[in-house]
Amino acid sequence: MAIEKLKIGIVGGTGYTGVELLRLLAIHPNADIVAVTSRGEAGMPVGEMFPSLRGYVDIVFSDPAKVDLSLCDVVFFATPHGVAMNQAQGLLSAGVRIIDLAADFRLQDTGVFEKWYKMPHSCPDILRDAVYGIPELYRNEIKSAKVIGNPGCYPTTVLLGLAPLLEKGLIDFSVPIIADSKSGVSGAGRKAEIGFLYAEASDNMKAYGVSGHRHHPEIHAQLTQIAGDKLDFIFVPHLIPMIRGMLSTIYVKLSGKAKNVDLQALYEVRYKNEQFVDVLPTGTLPETRSVRGSNQLRIALHKQAGTDYLTVLVVQDNLVKGAAGQAVQNMNIMFGFNENSGLEVMPLLP
Repeated sequence: MAIEKLKIGIVGGTGYTGVELLRLLAIHPNADIVAVTSRGEAGMPVGEMFPSLRGYVDIVFSDPAKVDLSLCDVVFFATPHGVAMNQAQGLLSAGVRIIDLAADFRLQDTGVFEKWYKMPHSCPDILRDAVYGIPELYRNEIKSAKVIGNPGCYPTTVLLGLAPLLEKGLIDFSVPIIADSKSGVSGAGRKAEIGFLYAEASDNMKAYGVSGHRHHPEIHAQLTQIAGDKLDFIFVPHLIPMIRGMLSTIYVKLSGKAKNVDLQALYEVRYKNEQFVDVLPTGTLPETRSVRGSNQLRIALHKQAGTDYLTVLVVQDNLVKGAAGQAVQNMNIMFGFNENSGLEVMPLLP
């Protein structure tokens, strides 16, 4: 039986994913936000830091050293990597469920985690039972999960963009899968760094992490798991001069099995019952503004004429379906609520 009103804690509520969680949970019919922590802003009303939430979130930031999160039903971690795993055991012992928006519970291989995040994993036993939180792929596992590793923003676009092909064995792995992905500056978080200043990021575009990005092993591990086969994957992220939004352009070579498959129909059937994945009509070019502020992810397919190559275009709001929205979607599944609770927000235009 679902709990009518959840007691919710948010650890690290002053960043962009934190304020998105607050925005969505404030309109959730089953959510009662009882604690939002911040070391630096303890005692400050949330509405003072985020005026957009005035009248919707009537709570002050709590000192994480003084708040008792064991009284919550679920705790979201919108914190840097390493925070959630160090608090996980105590919360789980108290019966609290965890949704981590960082990378602590995304990678099952602790060696890979330690290589990319430069820290030892403090609770590998809990990691083994953690569920990777893409509802469209692991909904049944999420229902009974105690710990969710909320996926990265880039991985969400790539994995949902390729899942129908991988599940049917329609990709020729003799050629690497290539993902060219672009994100707005909010994907880097709410921090003061020279590269994200207006004069640096505006009217400019650049690639980063070309020789290796932290999301690469996460994407590669999931692609391999879905495909049940080894594959090569090239991933290049880019920073684009806008606040929020993400576009991934994915290139694959189709296998011989794909010759007689209606790929458009394949995607439409695969995502027919997924309310947050929209397969666009043939020939459509999805735009990031079509998903701004919403939990929608939109996909379009483009076959390269006279070749065996397919281009998959995927757009989402990196802070919503790419982070906080997907986290709320996972919470809804875990506690038996309607999956769209708190997420019935249409994209903003302009």
